[in-house]
Amino acid sequence: MEIEFHQLRPNDVPGAVALQRACFPPPFPEELLWQSAHLFRHLEVFPTGQFVATVAETVVGSASNLIISEANFQSHANWETTVGGHDLNAHDPCGSTLFGVDISVHPNFRGRGIARRLYAKRFEFVRMNSLLRYATACRLPDYIHSGVENIHEYVQAVVRGVLTDRTLTPLLKLGLEFDRVIENHMEDEESGNTAALLIWEP
Repeated sequence: MEIEFHQLRPNDVPGAVALQRACFPPPFPEELLWQSAHLFRHLEVFPTGQFVATVAETVVGSASNLIISEANFQSHANWETTVGGHDLNAHDPCGSTLFGVDISVHPNFRGRGIARRLYAKRFEFVRMNSLLRYATACRLPDYIHSGVENIHEYVQAVVRGVLTDRTLTPLLKLGLEFDRVIENHMEDEESGNTAALLIWEP
């Protein structure tokens, strides 16, 4: 079964919307997931930065991105401020950092290297466009059941390999490095409303 990787196209949008629901079931807030209008807006503001993986024209993976300014990156603000909401209004084509807003791989297609290939496309974009870095704010969905009260202690335990987080651990294995915890990142009960800022530099 061949997996194809390409930039998001208008006909991929319904599949990308459905993919989000499969990847982020409750208690992840429904209002934080992409709607069709959001993805069409992404195609307007930054078409070359949106990637999908398809099997027989069915979207099984997606990666949404924008470029943010150096000042925006250094502020380490919450999700809404950093990306400018679901429409990616903070996109700055003259910025320094490719910022990953979302990556999704359908549960039935995990373990096939799709996320690794999507990240490779992100890293390639950074190199080809002479950006300073790739960055993303990573959810910490296993924190809520970890028994660790302090989010900073939890993240450090995952970074050291003492604990495993189903989102953070795989990204560290892809070569991203932990930078800091962003408090009050977004409404996300599983992650304690926080995120781990990860970076990759060419």
